[in-house]
Formats: sequence, structure tokens, C-alpha cells
Amino acid sequence: MELGRLGVWYPVDRLDGARIRGFAGLVESLGYDALWYPESRGYESLSVAGFMLAATRTLKLGSSIASIYARDAFTAGRGLASLRGLYGDRFILGLGVSHVPMVEGVRGHHYEKPVPAMRAYLDGIDKALGAEAAGAPVALAALGPLMLKLSAARTRGALPYNVTPAHTAEAARLLGPGKWLAVEQKVCLETDAAKARALGRAELGRYMRLDNYRNNWLRLGFTEAELEGGGSDRFIDAMVLWGDAATIQRGLRAHFDAGATHVCLQPVHAEGDFAARDATVKALAGT
Repeated sequence: MELGRLGVWYPVDRLDGARIRGFAGLVESLGYDALWYPESRGYESLSVAGFMLAATRTLKLGSSIASIYARDAFTAGRGLASLRGLYGDRFILGLGVSHVPMVEGVRGHHYEKPVPAMRAYLDGIDKALGAEAAGAPVALAALGPLMLKLSAARTRGALPYNVTPAHTAEAARLLGPGKWLAVEQKVCLETDAAKARALGRAELGRYMRLDNYRNNWLRLGFTEAELEGGGSDRFIDAMVLWGDAATIQRGLRAHFDAGATHVCLQPVHAEGDFAARDATVKALAGT
């Protein structure tokens, strides 16, 4: 499988079946290469992937991410093989270690050390896939250097989330040539600074309490003070590209210049404002 230049990231848990079909069809019709979606408290990751694959013809679907605590490694491996066999080579299994509150508070599992847990999980996927494991479209949610190195050694690449072009440059260095570096970037098609930053703070609020992201933001040079109170303007502006289409496109290109091989833009909009979402993906298609 080859991964094209541009994709869309969107939490399909917010949508019912008809809206999922409609949005996936829109993303496909606009020429985006892939649609990425998370796994949290809503739809089960591989089930909703099958639904979207059945509703499209050429669009790639990528889990971003499927939690390693949601299904055992054998099931994940056979799920990947099943979706590839039934719908063509259009599914990317993005895996992640999730977060302590989700793993222990919601799922009732014990949260293990991330890199050893992921390494063991990849061993199980390789066993499940057998000869199909070589070159299988598997990638990892990776922020820190150890997980990025594991991504390079064992998978097609990495799926960083909530990062800056500076992180992208370091990730590209650690991954080395020939690996996918599919970077998520939040975008808000809004030229009013106060409105755009308010939308950004509302979107980022759920992540501000999670240690994995906070620790990475501190590594990137943000201070604890900048992460308090919903985030400073500097922090919000780094996490959410806002403005007109040309301004946002320049910000997206900064990731490519830093070494990203694929950027998946995440529309940031008011709750339920699907018109704003659709206007965003239309305006940025072909970036």
C-alpha cells in the first residue's frame, strides 16, 4: 500500500450511520487519500472501519488509533487481514497504547509500560498474520523517541497527534527514510482570533488532562503555565491552525517541509456545525 499526501482525521463517534456515509463520501469525492478516526467510548474500531469501507470505493480508512487494550493481538491481526481481504488493500491498522483513564477507568485493564506492551502486541500481530506480516499496513501512535524508534523497526511508520512541525522534524529523523510519517493537524477555518482560539480550547480540553500529551508538549518547549487555564494563545496557535484557507495551507506545508509524508487535517468547529466542517475540508482539498 502507498499512502498519499493528504488525509482527514475526524471523530466519527459523533455521527450516526447516515452522517458517517455522507462524510466519508464527501472526503472521497474531494480527492483525499485517507480518512482517519479514533477509538474511545463509541464505535468499535474495526466494525466502523468495515462500515466506512463498504460505503466507499477508493478511500483508505485508518484507525487513529485502535487501542491495544480493546482486543487481543491475534484478533487485531486477523481483523486487519479480514478488512484487507474483503475490501481490498484500503485499511491501515493504527495502534496505540491509549491513556491510563481510558485503559483502567473505562476498560478495567492494567496500564502497562507503553513500549514493552506495544512490542509484545506487535509480536502477537505478526503471529496472527504469518507470511502476511511483512509490509502489512500497521502504524503506531508515537510521540516520544522510544515509540518512534519502535515504529521504525516494526511497522510502516508513525501517527503523531497534537504535535508541531518541530516534533515532525525530530520524528522524521528518528524514523528514517521510507517510513510513513502521518501527522494529525487541527485546523479551524475562522479568521476571528477570539472565536478560533475559543473553538481550539474547547477541542483541546479533553487532551489537556492526559499525561502522554502533556509530557510531549513539555518536551516541545511549552511550560506548565502555558498549559493551564485552557492553554495560552501561543499554545493554542501552535496546536490549531486557524485563519483563511491560504494561511492554514501554509501551516500544513510546514509539516511537509519538516519531513511528514502525509498530513491528516482535523476540522475544528462548533459542536454540530457540520456545514463548517464540510466547508473546511472543501477549502483545503488539494493542499
